[in-house]
Amino acid sequence: MSEQVIYLNNAATSWPKPDRVIEKMVWAATELLATPGRGSAGVRSERVLFEARENVAEFIGVRDSSRIIFTCNATAALNIAISGLLAPGDHVVTTSMDHNSVARPLARMEDNQGVAVTRVEADRQGMVTAASVLDAVRPDTALVVLTHASNVTGTVQPLEEVSSALRSRGERRPRLLVDAAQTAGVLPIDVIASGIDMLAVPGHKSLYGPSGTGFLYIAPDLVLDPLFEGGTGGQSTLRRQPGLMPERYESGTPNIPGIAALGEAVSFIREKGLENIRRHEADLFHLLIGGLRDVPGITLFGPCDPGLQVAVVSFRLEGLDPAEVGGFLEEAKGIQIRVGLHCSPLSHRTIGSMPEGTVRVSPGLFNTREDIAALIDGVRKVVEMRGA
Repeated sequence: MSEQVIYLNNAATSWPKPDRVIEKMVWAATELLATPGRGSAGVRSERVLFEARENVAEFIGVRDSSRIIFTCNATAALNIAISGLLAPGDHVVTTSMDHNSVARPLARMEDNQGVAVTRVEADRQGMVTAASVLDAVRPDTALVVLTHASNVTGTVQPLEEVSSALRSRGERRPRLLVDAAQTAGVLPIDVIASGIDMLAVPGHKSLYGPSGTGFLYIAPDLVLDPLFEGGTGGQSTLRRQPGLMPERYESGTPNIPGIAALGEAVSFIREKGLENIRRHEADLFHLLIGGLRDVPGITLFGPCDPGLQVAVVSFRLEGLDPAEVGGFLEEAKGIQIRVGLHCSPLSHRTIGSMPEGTVRVSPGLFNTREDIAALIDGVRKVVEMRGA
């Protein structure tokens, strides 16, 4: 394998992490002595978690930071939201671009709890229209789930149109859950202005925080059944889980070093500026699409338009298994990408790339134009070798 590493798999986990994020995590692991709410030594830890919570809340437009629930990833956040809200007999509207983190909890509730699910079909570019989502809403619809941007095609869905139309329905409107795994840290998100009821975010992707971190925003007028119950550091005499926020949804010992580092990562993103990050990724995206389009036998998936997608590009090469392409790029060029179904088989059925999936390239903030050039050169060499 090449000694050089070119990392282009940021849609899975961003790398590298900013130095200050790593330093904050090490500091917290070294200096903080106890868990919040578990003795006087935990006061300092409690303050660090509060500061991180305040930072995250401000980042997504939330005034009351107690509505931010720290989780171990976006999958946990989505499970808390879906399982905590839905009851037997409820109806859910979602789309064919769901990640398994949405699709599997809903499938379980379909099978075991009588929850009805309508999956709105996206087009071959992975896009749904707001009208198609809203047309699927019924009087018994309790929840609409929208994947803000696909982890397969990068396609950005019409969040503002959907949320505005749902808000106009008044108190009986369905709740809106947004999976922002591919957009938080790249696109601006204001949950209050957008009328988002629940927002699930991983810390380890475009926020450049550590693995094992994430959060869920829960609107002030929304109470969910907790997915996890246990010690919260207070109100220990209560027989049932306390109702205080955020403790209601944060049982057990939190990942203090990880959350401290996540708060630092959000500060890093805010200082860099979302517009600057988006501009950098769009520049790499243009180079990537422009170079790949000229490769013989290539099929590109998604809109291929930075105005309609984030920097996630999927492709196939005629006659080549995606795994073969990925293996060559890694072994010969040291290029790290991802191949296969990307934990989103519904998306691949939608765009016509089942069962092998695609080759996915996802540049990030720390990638360069030279990285993209190396990737394109590597793809060309795969085709040349196959044709030789």
